[in-house]
Amino acid sequence: MRPDLLNPLFADVTSLPGVGPRVAQRLHKLGIARVRDLLFQLPSGFRRTRPIASLAHAEPGERVRITVRIVQHRKAHGRAPARAAALDATGHPLAILFFGAQADRMLARLPVGQQVRISGRLERWNDQLQMAHPEQVIPIDPLADPASQAPGLEVEPVYPLTEGLSRRARIDAVAKALDRLPALPEWLDPALVARNRWPSFAEALRAAHGDPAADVARDRLALDELLAGQLAWALVRARNRRRASRALVGNGQITGPLVDRLPFALTGAQHRVIGEIHADLARPQAMLRLLQGDVGSGKTLVAALALARAVEAGVQGAFLAPTELLARQHFRTLSGLFASLPVRLGLLCGREKGRARDRVLADLALGGIDILVGTHAIFQDQVRYRNLGLAVIDEQHRFGVAQRLLLQRKAAQAPHLLVMTATPIPRTLALANYGALDISVLNERPPGRLPIDTRVIAMARMHEVVDGLARHLAAGRRAYWVCPLVEDDSDEPQADEQAAAVTRATMLKDRFGDRVALVHGRMPGPERDSALARFLSGEAQLLVATTVIEVGVDVPEATLIVIEAAERFGLAQLHQLRGRVGRGREKSVCILLAGPRLSETARERLKMLRATDDGFAIAEADLQLRGPGELLGTRQAGEQGFAIATDAQVARLIAAADAEARLLLARDGGLSGPRGEAARLLLYLFDRDAAVRTLQSG
Repeated sequence: MRPDLLNPLFADVTSLPGVGPRVAQRLHKLGIARVRDLLFQLPSGFRRTRPIASLAHAEPGERVRITVRIVQHRKAHGRAPARAAALDATGHPLAILFFGAQADRMLARLPVGQQVRISGRLERWNDQLQMAHPEQVIPIDPLADPASQAPGLEVEPVYPLTEGLSRRARIDAVAKALDRLPALPEWLDPALVARNRWPSFAEALRAAHGDPAADVARDRLALDELLAGQLAWALVRARNRRRASRALVGNGQITGPLVDRLPFALTGAQHRVIGEIHADLARPQAMLRLLQGDVGSGKTLVAALALARAVEAGVQGAFLAPTELLARQHFRTLSGLFASLPVRLGLLCGREKGRARDRVLADLALGGIDILVGTHAIFQDQVRYRNLGLAVIDEQHRFGVAQRLLLQRKAAQAPHLLVMTATPIPRTLALANYGALDISVLNERPPGRLPIDTRVIAMARMHEVVDGLARHLAAGRRAYWVCPLVEDDSDEPQADEQAAAVTRATMLKDRFGDRVALVHGRMPGPERDSALARFLSGEAQLLVATTVIEVGVDVPEATLIVIEAAERFGLAQLHQLRGRVGRGREKSVCILLAGPRLSETARERLKMLRATDDGFAIAEADLQLRGPGELLGTRQAGEQGFAIATDAQVARLIAAADAEARLLLARDGGLSGPRGEAARLLLYLFDRDAAVRTLQSG
């Protein structure tokens, strides 16, 4: 149960004075439902307003606060705005403008003869200063004490807004939320606080919302958030070591023949990682391991050998893929690897219906399927395993914590868990997102793989690329053409780099006829399968596609890929797409078609891709260029959902947060001592309640 001390922060925002249902509804659109949510959305910046006594000292484009007297009105007419003429204390004129349907009503708030203090941005029009829609208008009471009407703060925080939510309402709500902050005990190591000269948590929050120079305070808050995450992972790690699972010891009946008949030798990295996984499986505690490696490093084969070991040990395995396309590719790959071996495979995706689906479910429940391959469909309640012992999740960053836990509940004892990523993950990101997992790295490629020749070509030279493609196809080779969109739904004229897959396929079919196949995510499954089958067989030589082929398509005969509007893709995604070629013994080429208006970031991205095919170096560069949220794709609940910590702060502070979490658990009595009790508050503050429940349940 959450400590009573924190209840004011977890109350609904409507508990704050001045926040009624209407304001609350608009805050909800910004992801703000509780008082705590208001506090944890820090300002995106600060706006400086300079108080001035005379317009003689003002510059156009400057944001100022000044006292003026209204001397004349002119209501809106036609397209002309409502206008109030005003004079400052030294007689300099200012035009105050209001546009829109409410212009006259707003003008009425400035009666002639009234003295007001207004704030806003100055502009010059026809040699006169003007201010459109002042941000603040405060009537001056001539009888009031001048000190009581002194200008407010010159710096104001800038927050995200939505329609119907004013800047002032948002600022006032945050101020009320800050008043709710209780005095909290310190959960950080005193030496760490002293070394960094950090304020307390509450002081840091106040500074972060009010002081543009409060970098130290924001670092403190970022470390608090990262510490909560690392502490939660540490608790899961500790609990996992105590969770009983079935020790899976194989006899080599399947793994031996499988390795012996491979047409290539395993790499040293594969041998090492397979040894790590088999050692984990042989323990009576559930394995929780992350397998990451570069494109083409052989992760699927490692996963197959892990599943084979599970079958040898007499249990079932599950192989999850994020998309149906990838699930079917894995099923084909495993079917080839296990051909003539005593392994029974099943496939379950959303498309399987009726009797075929019922047959798979019955076989699975009775133990007639050794390894089930599928998508999220295998999470469903009616899917029953006889004795699930190992789950392999080809995560591709799309499965959340909750889905992984659902799978683990499919077994009487906790199944062993192996999570794979499509491309390498930077160390700091792996630590932040997979802190509960042991990590294995495949950092070698199978021998014989040739480097891919990567070229950047301007979109204006597309006709040359198409001519080169014609020569490529005439020689009997296969190729991909990747577009960023399925269809161009916009009514506005689009630049060439934004051409969609459907449009590009039509254009290429005009030149190459039936040798062109089209694949995209909106196609019905059978239609997509048919197009892929044509490409796999060689009936179609050119596959035009969206990023649906980013994973799950393995055609060694394809030796050319053209990526259109390459600047619109992330660096890691470009590397993943490039990995669709270079899978055979022939030299492969990747052409990056780039538009005419490249940003500096886009230029750096394409330059990096040309310079190296090292996925680990590319992942680090992509983190710097795009940040972890985009690098990981769609964010999952509980994963990389940092409310406070920025990308740069994650990179700088995650190691310190991890060390602090380990220190707290190892040296300071875990969560039972004084600091531990304070750390429990930290876990609740950052919505890591599940970690506290894990602790309480043992």
